[in-house]
Amino acid sequence: MSDSKAGYFISPSYPFNDPYALSTVVSGKDLKVPSERIPAGIYISINIDSRRRWKSAISVLSSEESAAWADTVTLSRQASPAFSVEIRASYEADRMLGSGEFIDLSFPSVRGVHPSLTLKVAIVHACDDALSDSFIDCKIARDTDAGHAQFAKYVTSKTVSQLNTAVEHFQLVLDQCPVSHPDHAAALTNLAWARLKGYARNDLQDIDATTSLFREALALRPQPHPDHPLSLYDLTEALNWRYDKESTAADICEAAQLYHELLSLCPEGTYLRSIAAGGNGVDYVIGECDDLPIDESEEGIYLRRVILELCPLCHKHRPSALDNLAWALRSRFTQRGNIDDLDESIQFRREAVSLCPEGHTDRAGYLNNLAFSLQFRFDHQGKPNDLDEAISLYEEALRLRPVGHKYCDVSLGNLGDALVTRFNERNDIDDITRAISLHREALTLCPPGRPDRDTTLSSLALVLKTRYDELDVSEDLNEAIDLYRESLGLKRLDHPDRHVTLSNLSSALCSRYTYARKNEDVDEAIAFCQDSLAALSSLHPDKYFSYSWLREACLSRYQILHDPADLSLAIENFRLASLHPTHGFPNRIIEAYEWAVAAEQHGHGSALEAYSTFFELLDAHLATRSSIISRREAATVFHHARSLPVDAASCAIRCNNLRHAVELVEQGRGQQWSLASRLKTPVEDLESANPQLAHNYVELSKLVSDAAQSSAASTDRAAADQAATKYRKVTEQWEAAVAEIRSLQTFSRFLLPPLYADLQAAARHGPVIILIASQYSCSAIIVPTSGEPHHVPLPSIALADLKTLKDRFTRAIRHASRMNPAESRTGSNSTLADSMGRDHAAHRQPAFTSIPLHAANPFQTRADRSKEPCLEDLYICSYTPTLSALIRSRQMMKKHGKARHSRLSTASSSLSMSSSPETATHTTISGDAATRAGALEGLEENTWVHLACHGKQDPVQPYDSHFVMRDEHLTLLDIMDKHIPHAEFAFLSACHTAVGDEKTPDEVIHLAAGLQFSGFKSVVGTLWEVDDAVAKHVVEAFYTYMFHPKEVGVMDPTKAAWALNCATHAVKTKVPLEQRMVFIHIGV
Repeated sequence: MSDSKAGYFISPSYPFNDPYALSTVVSGKDLKVPSERIPAGIYISINIDSRRRWKSAISVLSSEESAAWADTVTLSRQASPAFSVEIRASYEADRMLGSGEFIDLSFPSVRGVHPSLTLKVAIVHACDDALSDSFIDCKIARDTDAGHAQFAKYVTSKTVSQLNTAVEHFQLVLDQCPVSHPDHAAALTNLAWARLKGYARNDLQDIDATTSLFREALALRPQPHPDHPLSLYDLTEALNWRYDKESTAADICEAAQLYHELLSLCPEGTYLRSIAAGGNGVDYVIGECDDLPIDESEEGIYLRRVILELCPLCHKHRPSALDNLAWALRSRFTQRGNIDDLDESIQFRREAVSLCPEGHTDRAGYLNNLAFSLQFRFDHQGKPNDLDEAISLYEEALRLRPVGHKYCDVSLGNLGDALVTRFNERNDIDDITRAISLHREALTLCPPGRPDRDTTLSSLALVLKTRYDELDVSEDLNEAIDLYRESLGLKRLDHPDRHVTLSNLSSALCSRYTYARKNEDVDEAIAFCQDSLAALSSLHPDKYFSYSWLREACLSRYQILHDPADLSLAIENFRLASLHPTHGFPNRIIEAYEWAVAAEQHGHGSALEAYSTFFELLDAHLATRSSIISRREAATVFHHARSLPVDAASCAIRCNNLRHAVELVEQGRGQQWSLASRLKTPVEDLESANPQLAHNYVELSKLVSDAAQSSAASTDRAAADQAATKYRKVTEQWEAAVAEIRSLQTFSRFLLPPLYADLQAAARHGPVIILIASQYSCSAIIVPTSGEPHHVPLPSIALADLKTLKDRFTRAIRHASRMNPAESRTGSNSTLADSMGRDHAAHRQPAFTSIPLHAANPFQTRADRSKEPCLEDLYICSYTPTLSALIRSRQMMKKHGKARHSRLSTASSSLSMSSSPETATHTTISGDAATRAGALEGLEENTWVHLACHGKQDPVQPYDSHFVMRDEHLTLLDIMDKHIPHAEFAFLSACHTAVGDEKTPDEVIHLAAGLQFSGFKSVVGTLWEVDDAVAKHVVEAFYTYMFHPKEVGVMDPTKAAWALNCATHAVKTKVPLEQRMVFIHIGV
């Protein structure tokens, strides 16, 4: 084989009379295109004479710059004794314009590797001449080929005249190919490539026109045109070059999106993909996009998602792509307050940290950013785990950034900020002391002139102001004000965080005004708040702080000057801050609480609105928690607001709105129970009205329940975040279904807090007495069977008196419990009598939770030596955790009726059941069978249950309250997890089964209430420790009255309150007073 400028010549010799030469084109390796342009493919041309040639199929170039063919050509001896073979690059995968660009096999070697072509030739007989293709010899093709030849020479020689000649040829071709011409796109592309190369080498200037040519060609080759991928790549090259020289962000952003589409169309192993995904393609775009400012717009976040998809799991830029997307989402959260954005940003930052193990140079930065997002979410949602994890991550980041590291001051400040946040939550003085030390150290590392000095100044000022609020050291406050002023002076008017410094300085000035009484301080504070508000968009989450500090300033001035306008402005800003939709619930709940306190203190008419706002916000906040325990933990954070249900009711009473008072008590007292029961709400009425909507609601309720269990079971923080996100999304669908149900006329109050008209159903079989012990007043509300509620003021009783009474009674019970049953209780009973003689009613609120109101007794003797009747002589008393619980139990009783063939299960073999009806099936679980699983099975299978075992109420975590079984505890959570609609009655002969906890006394979270929640309509529980030896007399007497001989075969749970009343009367001579009054009835 020999070579020449035209190609490679083969001279066949034929050993037979009529031979044919059969040539198979096998492969080509290391094929370099002289113009450096990426071809659509490579083909082989065999030229026989001026009229005839054979052309192989176009083979896509591989990432190793190789091509393979399976084409065969047969030549007869009538052909020319010598024919040429050429390798050519085609720039069109579809219809070719011209012959493409010639690839010279004598092209200089690259790193010692020469291009090569492999052919196989064989002699065959009796075969037709296969050369049927002929040249399409026309001016368009000739000008195109001439343009390719001149362009290739320009690339290798850098002679500008050859570039100009190539451009002229390509322009002539374009002029001959109007828009309707099938080769118009190819002509556009050829001209654009020549111009782009000249622009890249500074030989041509008009890049905009060149980019337009590529864009027009792409528009003519939409997907699935075979040249669409190559046209995408061509346009990215033009955009990259224009960005490189002109730094137009829109160009690099568009290039990223084009690469995203291109890579999805390029198979692995192709040359086009290897170039597009390489250092001058995708990697270049990713690196440049990393340097762009964070953009929280929809377009900006879409771009960051595109960049992330361009970075597969092992890509070196994936951590930075994750982090940048996280920043964009976090930034959008600050503008719009959508928690999904914040959760997703944390998810991405967790992945970024996981991709940077110990020893990675960027690990500290990603740790810091993840901690920052977690702390930000804590500020919004108040989850303690987020804050603890953030501090741990900040600590690790600081260890990786010792003094001397360029970001040491940042880590010092971030850890200090987190410690301040924890101090505000837990009041550990060590946190605030260390925070000040960290911030002072950070400030020494930020001398004047450092661009971030303003942030460090503000952070130190904040921690000093926080310590002033705790310790009242005026030097701290004055230093904080000076630091805030210096920080503000360093911030431009358009600085994104200027509003934060304005608000914080305003707060500090207000604090100084309260003790220094300088009007200029409060006037300046109000002005700063107004400037801060003006700088923020209407939905910016930080607008909450500006509202809050403005109301603080106005309220401070009102307390000194007593101008009603200041009070009105303060109340309006309380309202705006509490209702600001994009700020987190915890701060807004506190704001509503402080609004209620201020309105009460200053006699403002908005107090009731403030209370209602508090309950609505708290309910919405608790609904975001997936588990019962996490909801209670979230509620206990607002420990200072424990008294709000009774305070709200007291306010409504003072406003002569008794109906609303009943509603507020119910809403505040039953939040935990109502949230726990919302997924168990019966839908029979809804099924009749709209079966499809009812089915949808039931299915979504199951999904919410499943998601809640998944979230509660997650121990890994990343998995827990994902589970919480899933729970929230499913909950949003559930809430949308609830909203649709409420759109039906007869279901407008579906799952909303009940109105008085609904709650009055609790008094259907007798009046309900609600005792309200508030710091503002003590009262009783009687809910009658029909008509308006009645108010009974208790002016002689104060909340402090009730607390004293509760303490005295608790001590008396504790003393009596240590006495022998046979021991005389004269002194002890006198103490109990002295305590109980001051009580007059029956339905308990927090101050009454440990006092047996059913045993209220004057303990006085008349002149004729007869005793005055006590409450239990006049009334049969029963308790209920909430009015809704009583109503629900009665509805279930009405639905299922009274059982004539009941099953009675007991967890004690010592209880005599001789008085039970013969029709009842009696099962005893004792000894080794008294396991947790056995007890749960007994609860589910039996309509009546008697538990005679040890019980314990956990005062700190009431859901851990439990009955002691043989193997493991049967907890309140276990009981609440069951739904037993056929259950009727439970007797809990165990200690402390009807006593609430310390942190949420209004909620009445105890074992007896849990059994009622799971389906038992009537429950007997205990208020304190039970002495089995004497209490058994009460139990036996109770069942004697329950199972009356005249009522053969009937077990009626509605008799339980009456039977308990009779039993305690019957055993007066056998059972000490404290063991008679220990039992109470709950339910129907």
